[in-house]
Amino acid sequence: MHLRRFRARLAAAPILLALAGCQTINSGGLATSTASAEISGPAASAIAGDMVSRLSEQIGPGKATVALKQDSSTFGQALEASLKAWGYAVVTDQKTDDNTKLVTLAYSVEHFEGQVLARLSTSNFEIGRAYNVTVAGALPASPLSVMQRG
Repeated sequence: MHLRRFRARLAAAPILLALAGCQTINSGGLATSTASAEISGPAASAIAGDMVSRLSEQIGPGKATVALKQDSSTFGQALEASLKAWGYAVVTDQKTDDNTKLVTLAYSVEHFEGQVLARLSTSNFEIGRAYNVTVAGALPASPLSVMQRG
């Protein structure tokens, strides 16, 4: 019974992540950064660290300046710290010169059926994953979902 439930959740995760993106797209084309799932500092750090490691697979490690649309959530702060730890320059409201390779990044963290769904969005792609949150942190509960934009 548990295996069936796990498979059903696993199959639903990419669909739900795509649907979540449809609901939060703003007029600029990127999702608005939100972290409605209130999670602990260790869980936020674990999720942010995993997601940034996967982000680096898409844009290259530390090769860009990331413009982060941030809120004051625990996850937003953990994401900024993780980006910096991976060698990315992070700007929130500052202007950059025209020669800077700028990657605009938005995020979403939502609770769903006992798990936390996390998503990072750029103008070229979105990555997402489900996590099981524990007292000590968070562990991936699904494969990484990558959606390329045309």
